[in-house]
Amino acid sequence: MHTVAVLALDQVIPFDLSAPIDTFGWARLPDGREAYRVRVCAPAEEVSAGSYSLRAPYGLDALADADTIVLPGVADPTIPLPPGVAEALRAAAANGTRIASVCVGAFVFAATGLLDGLRATTHWFAAQDLAEMYPAVTVDPNVLYVDNGQLLTSAGAAAAIDMCLHMIRRDHGSAVAAHAARMAVVPLEREGGQAQFIVHDRPPAPAGATLEPLLGWLEDNADRDLALDDIAAHAGMSARTLNRRFREQTGTTPLQWLHRARVRRAQYLLETTAYPVERIAAQAGFGSPTAFRERFKRVVGTSPYAYRRAFQGVEGV
Repeated sequence: MHTVAVLALDQVIPFDLSAPIDTFGWARLPDGREAYRVRVCAPAEEVSAGSYSLRAPYGLDALADADTIVLPGVADPTIPLPPGVAEALRAAAANGTRIASVCVGAFVFAATGLLDGLRATTHWFAAQDLAEMYPAVTVDPNVLYVDNGQLLTSAGAAAAIDMCLHMIRRDHGSAVAAHAARMAVVPLEREGGQAQFIVHDRPPAPAGATLEPLLGWLEDNADRDLALDDIAAHAGMSARTLNRRFREQTGTTPLQWLHRARVRRAQYLLETTAYPVERIAAQAGFGSPTAFRERFKRVVGTSPYAYRRAFQGVEGV
């Protein structure tokens, strides 16, 4: 039987810990047998799990016998790993053990050096911190999980279920994975990635930025059919100078910034109104519903209909 070891470090996040335990625990082979043996391991006799303490039945030595190791997140992912943890994980990886992290468990994973040179993900809110702490890791905040073969990472806590179902399907096929998904009352594959959950706030202009008034004007006039020359004329400078200053102060171009502003407005309308997609496309400043759908999908990672269904539940798009 395939053994899954879930490593509980001190300050382990309870949902991160329980999601893989339950998802793998629900998997059944066609003859009804359990597909996985799940073991909870810890480096100490007792670890904190937020509102309660946990006594794990297995220690770090159990990692050597596991076929898969899952690394849940901890409340403070920046603290150093306990003695022996990094060594045990590196030894397991060298022996071919599959290792996967949940949410900010990617920080635990990255601290071992095993993710160096690889693409990885974590909760979108912590993605920038992960990238800054571990520059050798290519952090993708837009996906639900990343599968590098032996090493996997997942986004926010619920994405652990998506990743575990993916591993079950890889191990035992779609029928076994679909049964586990039904038990978890989740789809076997969710539409879109983590990008649909990211709040695309208007990026703050740097202190002393001369374009701050222009950014406010663009936000207020995002519904208009604005070309680069229109924006440059309002700013009182040439298009070339505007592009240069925009990149210096915002890191992007005027039109790219405008597209993001329009998507933010569309997200707000999808969340707070029952307007049809044609009206939202017009009010957000897109030339047509088709252009709106294409741009929204490119930025958010899912369709306007799926976004509304996920964040409001209103039909009609």
